[in-house]
Amino acid sequence: MSELWCDAGKGYHPASAPDYLPVPQLRALQLRRLKSVTRRVYDQVALFRERMQARNITPDNIKSLEDIALLPFTQKTDLRDTYPFGLFASPMSDIVRLHASSGTTGKPIVVAYTKEDVEVWTSVMIRSFASCGLHQGDIIQNSYGYGLFTGGLGAHYGAEGLGATVVPVSGGNTQRQIMLMKDFGVTAICCTPSYFLHILDQCKELKVNIRDLPLKVGVFGAEPWTEEMRKRIQAESNVEAYDIFGLSEIIGPGVAIECPHHNGLHVFEDHFYPEIIDIETNQPCPDGQEGELVLTTLTKKAMPMIRYRTHDISRLRTDVCPCGRTIRRIERIARRSDDMLIIRGVNLFPSQIEAALLTVEGTLPHYQIVLSRDKGLDQVEVLVEVTPEFFSDRVGSLEALRHKLSHSIENTVGIRAQVRLVEPHTIQRSEGKAKRVIDRRNA
Repeated sequence: MSELWCDAGKGYHPASAPDYLPVPQLRALQLRRLKSVTRRVYDQVALFRERMQARNITPDNIKSLEDIALLPFTQKTDLRDTYPFGLFASPMSDIVRLHASSGTTGKPIVVAYTKEDVEVWTSVMIRSFASCGLHQGDIIQNSYGYGLFTGGLGAHYGAEGLGATVVPVSGGNTQRQIMLMKDFGVTAICCTPSYFLHILDQCKELKVNIRDLPLKVGVFGAEPWTEEMRKRIQAESNVEAYDIFGLSEIIGPGVAIECPHHNGLHVFEDHFYPEIIDIETNQPCPDGQEGELVLTTLTKKAMPMIRYRTHDISRLRTDVCPCGRTIRRIERIARRSDDMLIIRGVNLFPSQIEAALLTVEGTLPHYQIVLSRDKGLDQVEVLVEVTPEFFSDRVGSLEALRHKLSHSIENTVGIRAQVRLVEPHTIQRSEGKAKRVIDRRNA
């Protein structure tokens, strides 16, 4: 088991975790682990060894944390090109778990875990739940999908390790989810933020006042979401909404999470070393500058990742958090570089549309962006659900609302979009990640 792993179960207290290590001690730990993982991939993984040799680099060149910039990047295409087991650094006899992401271009992305990797994953999820104020005695409803997706089992192991009671309901069957919340006295829920909004809608239809339930914490992740979305969730429930971040290629959920101060996500950087790089130059950015998040697994045995390009846009924060944790924070990730749409020469992110819509009263947090092409020009239409009160009001009120939304979008992103107001429940709900963009430009 890796050094400084925190004990699970009844005796766990967040202060016992490496979250509070003095910074010099943390940096020394990171350097030892970086040297170790670099040697492991050089010796065990042909792709990394060939790339390092092409740069005239050996593990002996890693003498400081800054030397990580000497190492080559890893991309998602590397996992596809070496499918299924080409990046494994452990023999199959040591692999105890395989997960895979859905393959949008055919073959899925496969990730692997040794027994020690699962223990590390459990430990960072324990630390994640503790960061949200959860502990033994809480009842956690896990509405992330189980199976090849990493979200379900990652949250499950962490909640059990914390000593909490787990309700492994997985995704879907929303009416049953609400029944279990009521009957079991659930105090926390794990799911995507868009699915929790769907739960809120269903509660209203079933005449269930979610504020009357003991539910107090929501651990939301697996898709980008905005601060405006958090405000909407918290305004409609008694739930405190925490943003959790992870990705299968690194370990799954549990790479970073907010604390109760909600001023960025603490990265468990004793296991996952964060960098921010300039998207244009690929050079490391100074702390505080926005760029692409790059992660290196410092303790992963089965399938280490060296300088993995996440395509998530963020920045590193080094200012002291009032919670006392010394591990650094990343700002919440509301957009990805590969989610960027270029419309008539303007860079546009779906999260910008979301932020613009949620500033206008009368809209619901359900929207869809439809892209089309007319006479060679890109067109943007935004479908927005409005509250029943607005939709049943006079036509003039609807037109005024549509104009406000169009104006808000133009002010935010710099292009004019057609806004179409639709009735509640018109836009299809997702029990997993919400589908925000429909691109019909090449249809």
